[in-house]
Amino acid sequence: MPLTADVAAQQVQERLRSLHRLIYDIESERARNEQCIESILRAEKAAESPSSNDESSGSSQQQIQLKNLYKAGLSAAEQEESLLRKALTRIYEIRSIKNERRIQARYAGNKETIGCGALMKMLLSAAQTLPLHVGRVGERAPPLCGAVPPDPGHIAKAGDAVAALVRVSEKEENWILAEVVSWLPAQGKYEVDDIDEEQKNRHILSKRRVVPLPLMRADPRTDEHALFPKDAVVMALYPQTTCFYRAIVNRLPASAADPYEVLFEDSSYADGYSPPERVAQRYVIAIKEGKGRAT
Repeated sequence: MPLTADVAAQQVQERLRSLHRLIYDIESERARNEQCIESILRAEKAAESPSSNDESSGSSQQQIQLKNLYKAGLSAAEQEESLLRKALTRIYEIRSIKNERRIQARYAGNKETIGCGALMKMLLSAAQTLPLHVGRVGERAPPLCGAVPPDPGHIAKAGDAVAALVRVSEKEENWILAEVVSWLPAQGKYEVDDIDEEQKNRHILSKRRVVPLPLMRADPRTDEHALFPKDAVVMALYPQTTCFYRAIVNRLPASAADPYEVLFEDSSYADGYSPPERVAQRYVIAIKEGKGRAT
């Protein structure tokens, strides 16, 4: 069923109202957490004082009190985490609704022409607001989080961003930033649009010529395994362009908001590499061997 503008607006408003309530609940829970922490710190200080060690019965009571405070603090922290995850879910739902509406508007012929400068800002915003994977203790980052590859049977959805290997001349192929229009199961191929709307090109490509971009960012503090290691050979989006080229990872992101620092292969420099360039996680992907300038 098509998602009309009115239905989409209603769904977004419902989730915004839910998000508004959740923010108030989170603040209340955070205040309760702070009180729990203060009570724990006071109890720990009292338990460490010399006078408390002189009376064994009093010390035992303090230990029981501390255990109860720890349990209360843990319960409050888990409740705050639950509320935060619900709020993130609402945000992701709003993103999904807006993206679905954008795709349907495009199919209806209402595709808005975007200039080069606006396109670069849009790509930067898309990278900065890419959902961050926030896993539970012991949970591994899922497929398409950072450098984690997709599952073998993964099929990108309409609207997903991908790197696509397209022919630009009789002798040259380039990896370009594209958007999936549809998957053609009978042919085993993707239909993709060049993200650069000035090109106005649509391509039918085999699955091996399409690489899905990450759907989530990895946090280096908790999911370092989901990042490309230093000196890894990758494909990265060259700054201020919509093309991917071979590069070497020179420095990893220090935080979830930080980009990679990469060195692009460039024969015009004496050592064969460009000066360091900063590229967001969203636009750094595994090298794809084969023909083409970026492979």
